[in-house]
Amino acid sequence: MELHTLISYLQPYRVFSGENPIITSIENDSRNVQPGSLFICIKGFTVDGHDFVSNAVKQGAAAVLSEIDLDLPVPVVVVQNTRRAMAVLADAFFEQPSKNLYLIGITGTNGKTTTSHLIEKILSDAGKKTGLIGTMYTKIGEEKSEVKNTTPDSLTLQRIFKEMVDKGVKTTVMEVSSHALDEGRIHGCDFDIAVFTNLTQDHLDYHKTMDEYRNAKCLLFAQLGSAFQHERKKYAIINMDDQASNVFIKATAAHVLTYGIDQSADLQAINIQMTAYGTTFELHSPLGKHQVSMQLIGKFSVYNVLASIGAGIVSDIPIEKIIKSIEEVKGVSGRFETVDAGQNFSVIVDYAHTPDSLENVLLTVKQFAKRRVFVIVGCGGDRDRSKRPLMAEIACRYSSNPIFTSDNPRSENPIQILNDMEAGVIGMDYKIIVDRREAIRSAIHEAQEEDVILIAGKGHETYQLIGDQVINFDDRQVAKEAIEER
Repeated sequence: MELHTLISYLQPYRVFSGENPIITSIENDSRNVQPGSLFICIKGFTVDGHDFVSNAVKQGAAAVLSEIDLDLPVPVVVVQNTRRAMAVLADAFFEQPSKNLYLIGITGTNGKTTTSHLIEKILSDAGKKTGLIGTMYTKIGEEKSEVKNTTPDSLTLQRIFKEMVDKGVKTTVMEVSSHALDEGRIHGCDFDIAVFTNLTQDHLDYHKTMDEYRNAKCLLFAQLGSAFQHERKKYAIINMDDQASNVFIKATAAHVLTYGIDQSADLQAINIQMTAYGTTFELHSPLGKHQVSMQLIGKFSVYNVLASIGAGIVSDIPIEKIIKSIEEVKGVSGRFETVDAGQNFSVIVDYAHTPDSLENVLLTVKQFAKRRVFVIVGCGGDRDRSKRPLMAEIACRYSSNPIFTSDNPRSENPIQILNDMEAGVIGMDYKIIVDRREAIRSAIHEAQEEDVILIAGKGHETYQLIGDQVINFDDRQVAKEAIEER
């Protein structure tokens, strides 16, 4: 695409140089620039792309998009905000791929990953070729690849959408983080369905207040648009049991489908029965009453399933097929995942890394635990410090044997993180074992028949972030090795 054609999608902008080169790719990392690339200078939290312009030109950049005037031998396009402009240019360069996808976005503090996987299975079982973008990976059909962020930047996202369209994907399910919404990473994405799971404390290191956090989440629903298109209806699927539900409903002009357990809703779970092996409930909906018997455990799982059923219904999939798909799901990696190496006690690994998610998982464990409940938990470094004492207090309140340990300390001293946690449990009984591997080994070697051990915080992650190092570490593997050692 010619540069002048591409930048015609922008408004306003200034361009220096009358040249009109052919743009063969768009890059925001100078290391990826090739001859013919448009290099976009992005001001990040730690790195400023403007500092790498010379490298980009040396590598063959045909033009540069900048927030400041630059004296370069190639055309320079100047805009006020390159991050916003990147979303516009990426959408144009990749031929607006999301318009050719049935796009479903899920946002909320907890449940995004499980809900996205449930919806993807429902759609796939219905014969649709699907794509999935989220915390664990990007999936195109059956092909998986790693991701850096829950929701990629706008350039990466549009590139993925284009690849999905080229490979015949018709429906894409994606997790949408509050950071992505606040930074405009989904600008240009034409969503058909937006799902709200819940809103509890998280990411206050970034958003500062719960109101700011909630407002970021609301953007997904506001960006569904205000036009009523009969041929392509837009839907918002909202958890009515969450206190913020009415704020999300007011934020959207789309058709609203509600779900819940405690509050009256379009989709409601009645008479929930739970065991250590699964959950049953009666689904009340505009389509009648249906019995659901699923292998997933916990009230939080019921919410995820209700949201997924809602997405299936508005996608015109028969309710019987939706329920059949749900009942076949054994679990999602790192979400209430059991580790079984022949031991006579239970070991569960879960991603719970917020006060609410930890409380929900521990409440679920206590419903079937016959003896002691161990919980191994830490808090991530360089993240919201205010939730640390809350996490510790919840661990002590709902378990008999809490062990505080390291999670992903990043640049922080693990001892300081644990000190912050201890502030919430003065006078309570707990252990501190800084080394996460030793914490897991300690619990497993102490456990007796019918005890339950919950290893919380990292779930599917296969690494630990310590300083600037990425250390191989998988809670599930470490637990399995400790059981076998015992």
